[in-house]
Amino acid sequence: MHGRPQIHWTENGEPHTADWRSEAGLPPAQRVIVADDRIAADAAFRLVCEGTALLWRGDFQNARQLLLALARRIDRKPRKVAAAAADDFHLHRQSLSRRARILGMLLLPFDADHRVPLRRAPDVQAACMEVYGAASAPYVASLRELLGLIGAHEWRKKGIKLAAIGQSIHPHYGVFAPIRGEYVDLVATAPLPDPLPALAFDIGTGTGVLAAVLARRGIGRVVATDQDPRALACASENIERLGWRGQIEIVAADLFPPGRAPLIVCNPPWVPARPSSPLERAIFDLDSHMLRGFLAGLAAHLDHGGEAWLILSDLAEHLGLRTRAELLGLFDATGLKPVGRIDARPQHPKSRDATDPLHAARAAEVTSLWRLVPAAGIET
Repeated sequence: MHGRPQIHWTENGEPHTADWRSEAGLPPAQRVIVADDRIAADAAFRLVCEGTALLWRGDFQNARQLLLALARRIDRKPRKVAAAAADDFHLHRQSLSRRARILGMLLLPFDADHRVPLRRAPDVQAACMEVYGAASAPYVASLRELLGLIGAHEWRKKGIKLAAIGQSIHPHYGVFAPIRGEYVDLVATAPLPDPLPALAFDIGTGTGVLAAVLARRGIGRVVATDQDPRALACASENIERLGWRGQIEIVAADLFPPGRAPLIVCNPPWVPARPSSPLERAIFDLDSHMLRGFLAGLAAHLDHGGEAWLILSDLAEHLGLRTRAELLGLFDATGLKPVGRIDARPQHPKSRDATDPLHAARAAEVTSLWRLVPAAGIET
């Protein structure tokens, strides 16, 4: 037994079992019925809202159309979020979680070689292999998840062109992609310490993009850390592709590598809230665990006379999840003091989307690069 979760259903009067896959960590549905092109969208919507999953045996493209029809029915009643207060934010998160749960009830069969045995099904073997690895048996997964895998596969092939490095970064599934360029641009333009550091640490490197920016700016050696295996593989592949393998070292670590550095950079999750799936951990971090760990560990890893760059959005402040006073209090409690701050306004589409339930917070958001030094090291 491999220990993978199993999903069960009855088809043509016979019981069936298959492996269940969910990168979001969702459990297999307890009630599953077989459905095909004959089911009406209203009937399908009633079933999935009641907790019955639909294992699709019809045309693949019709399944995609049904998923869109289910989404329209969920979104029929607009979600109202007043101001972007903490209670409103949590209600919005609950609404998104319910939406994901309902849309995740439309299921697809997969063969052991990652083929989808349905009419007009695309070739998804490469996308599935990148995320699931080799499969030893047929399995079932949601159509919604498969579409996410396909989208991530296309991003990985195409890459994201970034002016800050003059080349493209290729994100992997489950690794935060640098589609919001303001935090990358902040690291690319902030004044470097004088003299130029010979070493820098990039804590929580993700795709490796900030390590690449630091290397391009002339820092001779960059040690980039992460504890997520996917991020480590993604960063390693990107650094190899960019030709900086001799300059950048990728290290598996929970925050800091051994030793000290004159410059330490970190872009932690910005929102202190519980992630609803493993894929959200780059954005949501309950009780700001990574932020607190980074600040608390700086004293033991920052060279005398060095500085740390903390890249952090103030979205949490506009959502009522953290105050500026609380952030400054964290600096004080860990013996740090800001000696400079560079701000950038977000340019992503949601910041201008007035229909977004969190528009007020997003429109006011500012991303900042905080330059931090040990408070005792400040000259008066």
